[in-house]
Amino acid sequence: MYGLPAEMYFFGTQLSLSILGIVYGSLILHQLILPVLYPLKIASISRYIVLRYGSKTLKNLGSLTLMISALIYMSIVLYSPSLALSAVTGLSPNLSVAIIGLSCTFYITIGGVKAVVYTDVLQSFLMVLGLVLTFVFCLMDLDGIGDVFYKAGKGGRLEFFNMDPDPLVRHTFWSVQMHGMVVVVLNVGLSQPGHQRFSSVPTLDLAKRACTIFCLGVCATWVLVYFSGIVAYAAYSTCDPLTRGAILKPDQIMPFLVMEKLSHLPGVVGLFISAVYASVFSTMSSFGNSLASLLWEDFFLNWTIFKEISEAKAVRIVKLLSLLSGLLATGLGMLVGHLGSIANVAATFTHAMAGPMCGLFLGGMCLPWLNLKGAYAGFISSAIFAVWLVVGKFVNGLGNPKKLPLSTDGCLENVVNFSNVTLNLTSSLSSDPLPGANAIYSVVGDDVTTAVPTFAGEEEERGFYHLSYCYNGIVGMLIFFVVGSIASFFTGPLNPHEIDDRLISPRCLKFSKWVHNAFKHSDLRDTTGKTAIPDSKVEAIIHKEETAKQVEPAAYTEIHL
Repeated sequence: MYGLPAEMYFFGTQLSLSILGIVYGSLILHQLILPVLYPLKIASISRYIVLRYGSKTLKNLGSLTLMISALIYMSIVLYSPSLALSAVTGLSPNLSVAIIGLSCTFYITIGGVKAVVYTDVLQSFLMVLGLVLTFVFCLMDLDGIGDVFYKAGKGGRLEFFNMDPDPLVRHTFWSVQMHGMVVVVLNVGLSQPGHQRFSSVPTLDLAKRACTIFCLGVCATWVLVYFSGIVAYAAYSTCDPLTRGAILKPDQIMPFLVMEKLSHLPGVVGLFISAVYASVFSTMSSFGNSLASLLWEDFFLNWTIFKEISEAKAVRIVKLLSLLSGLLATGLGMLVGHLGSIANVAATFTHAMAGPMCGLFLGGMCLPWLNLKGAYAGFISSAIFAVWLVVGKFVNGLGNPKKLPLSTDGCLENVVNFSNVTLNLTSSLSSDPLPGANAIYSVVGDDVTTAVPTFAGEEEERGFYHLSYCYNGIVGMLIFFVVGSIASFFTGPLNPHEIDDRLISPRCLKFSKWVHNAFKHSDLRDTTGKTAIPDSKVEAIIHKEETAKQVEPAAYTEIHL
């Protein structure tokens, strides 16, 4: 909720066209993922890996990746509201993370799934209401929407059609659409929380309708979030709080806006903080319970000591797992602030996980010839690429991209105040150190330092690690598809006529069968004898899921709803 407005404020509006990618991602979910996963009626989404590839080891790798992704996402979500709490109370960010994290952990542990179901709607309503009221009151202080866009355009923030095909450019018309698509496919279509929500509706048609409603709702919410960042820039276009030291992190721009501009209005600051907490509690509850579900279903339930466990004990164990996941996410949340802006960190890790995970699922659904060895080769190759790229970015100091120009010309006083230290910077801020250069001022502790000026016409040397994070997930998926297909053809691809039709997208399977028949590749078969599991085993696994629901309905509902 803070990362995206800060992105608009400091880097411009190009990212807002990721809304188009949300539409593409929703179409993939609607036409590809739901028609395959929903009819299987599986409780854990990683169970599809067993059905498709016949390997529990590969399934455990996928589950582990999903859990790591969920923990990282939860830690980022926890860090975001700590900025608001820190701005209101003056507490340190780490202490704020600890308070919020422990509160959320108690909430998801004691309340369980019922707390998630009953409060999600109210939390979403509060989140949207807080956003709307924030920029409505800010617009009243400005001269309307026209003035907002005028100031944003004058400050170089309005950019929608950067058609540069260079993949090293951070945001372009093309790259941001890939970003929106990957976010929806990974965080909704192939996540445990998303799978549980869609699989809980009675029919596939209703699940598809829910997907359509989701797409419309998310697009509307993101428009509000993006616009709030432009409103914030219009309010501070000539008196930037980061440059003058009023805030220390870019992600604090929205809490600062609310505190400075709206604190005289009774209840508005409280409503804004409530909206922030609503968003984090909703996300934490969903991912916390889903993470516990993955741990229980894919790991602990297979242990001998848990096979004969009672319903009541199973529920208590799942709640304990929710507690541990919340505590671990709280610890990770204290580290997020050191990695860069929220939006950049979240997007970087999301796309890193997207390559191997989306490749594993979408490859299974779209590539009928993909066998177990090909899946292993593609997954490992994509994972190596993702880790190499993410670690390289942060090691080389690329976690904080350069911001657009900021101004303090309209401040009443060009003064930086921090820790009872006041230093007059009027002369420094009103003139450039060198012709054509922009000086960037930073506050660290009690010291004010001036960074080396950057020339507007100076070209920065760029290399592999400058690849736009928007392409990380797509490149990772392509690596999986290419390497997995090559390995499958060398080790014996699957015969599309022998694989269970329910595990493959109907359109992809039909095309694969047509190619197979056209070229008469009668030798295309599963030479390993293990990757294409027979229909009878698929039926057995699905029957086991249904039996679990009938034998222990209360525990199943509590764990998997």
